[in-house]
Amino acid sequence: MALNKVSTSLHYVKRPQSSSLDSSETYWVPNTDVYVTEGGLVIKVELAGMRKEDLEVLMVDGNRLKISGHRPDGCRAPKCTFLVMEINYGAFESVIELPSGYDLSQGKATYQNGFLRIDVPEQAPSSQKSISVSIPSGES
Repeated sequence: MALNKVSTSLHYVKRPQSSSLDSSETYWVPNTDVYVTEGGLVIKVELAGMRKEDLEVLMVDGNRLKISGHRPDGCRAPKCTFLVMEINYGAFESVIELPSGYDLSQGKATYQNGFLRIDVPEQAPSSQKSISVSIPSGES
């Protein structure tokens, strides 16, 4: 199986588009891997510390996948001074435009151990056949 470069066909939207996110609110984009397997396309998103109830996965415009949610920051003391802060909290949104040839409507999602995995199968080949159109004789 030849592996085509997927990254040039993918489009990540870093800013909320239609979004339920308020434009004044800060947001983050989770780390995401997208790769091709024999069965189709796999999208894997790192969302440690989140419950699946706090995630929303939507198909938008047929070939776009919108993943959004909110990771609460309920563990730290109200008044603290950070020395290092690398963990993102709050609202997030990621929109991924898939390359053609994949059927997002047949995608299956699982969430386990802080990773959201979405398997998107290849589109079934079209069952359309060539149809011959006859031209009646007699008129020129």
